[in-house]
Amino acid sequence: MNQALPTLTLKDFASDQEVRWCPGCGDYAILKTIQKLMPRLDTPKENQVFVSGIGCSSRFPYYMNTFGFHTIHGRAPAIATGVKLANPELDVWVITGDGDGFSIGGNHMMHVIRRNVDLNILLFNNEIYGLTKGQYSPTSQVGTRSPSSPTGSIDSPLSPCLVALGSGSTFISRSIDTEAKHLTEVVKRGHDHRGASFIEILQNCPIYNDGIFEQVKDKKIAPDFRVELSHGQPIIFGKESEKGITLNRDSLELEVVSVAGNEGKLLVHDETHKIQAQLLATMTGPDFPVAVGVIYREEKTSFVEDSQELVQKARIEKSSLKSLLHSGHTWEVK
Repeated sequence: MNQALPTLTLKDFASDQEVRWCPGCGDYAILKTIQKLMPRLDTPKENQVFVSGIGCSSRFPYYMNTFGFHTIHGRAPAIATGVKLANPELDVWVITGDGDGFSIGGNHMMHVIRRNVDLNILLFNNEIYGLTKGQYSPTSQVGTRSPSSPTGSIDSPLSPCLVALGSGSTFISRSIDTEAKHLTEVVKRGHDHRGASFIEILQNCPIYNDGIFEQVKDKKIAPDFRVELSHGQPIIFGKESEKGITLNRDSLELEVVSVAGNEGKLLVHDETHKIQAQLLATMTGPDFPVAVGVIYREEKTSFVEDSQELVQKARIEKSSLKSLLHSGHTWEVK
């Protein structure tokens, strides 16, 4: 009989380390949300592992009273893959940022997603490099002025969710650092997903990119600039829920319309529809609202499950190292 897990609280997951982020940083809100969520997961505390790379977000493991690794720039997905394969019973979390995850770590991120490794990937996107003093990042908007782009960035920004979708992700979602309730539910669903869950968190950097997401965070104006997706429900937004999204059947492009008179034409969100997910992932202001919530999900066996099956098959066949070395094309050197 399995023993009941002890009742845990936020305090059980808060380490004794001094939290060292800039005052007002969105990372504080994310940290508190995750610490509150941990007791709800009904998983032994010793089974939680947080793995990070380099950047402001990557200090996260120090502040969680769990196992964890603060690794090197961009390599968190690779380390996390090893941890999960070594012990599939662990809940492994990858904490990364837009620079760490999609610049030097872009290759690792792409492959951990395409393999569908059973990890929870939280990408903090503040559209800037914070730790190294404000250089523009792969997600920075065109025109961003920074120490590395003093006259304004000319690079087109990538969409983290669209990259994840293109890499074959089976769970993609987006939330906001200070929206604790929304973020909690999104992360909980990602945790429950079998395979790689990718969650982009729009996160404010008050020092180097302050207010970049103000339109989707300010409660006075946010209803006009963001839409909360709900599976099976029409995609509606606005202060009075007066605006909606439709698909132009001729151009195959999304359009913003008034709900009144278009009730039957409104796009209904389908989390399993990949083409629709592509369109929703790239919606951005000022013409469209930013989509938050679960954008796409797909049921598929994880890399860990497939690896275990392969190992079990090898054990049944009792293949020896000697037989493997002498299989296939071999030749004798004299």
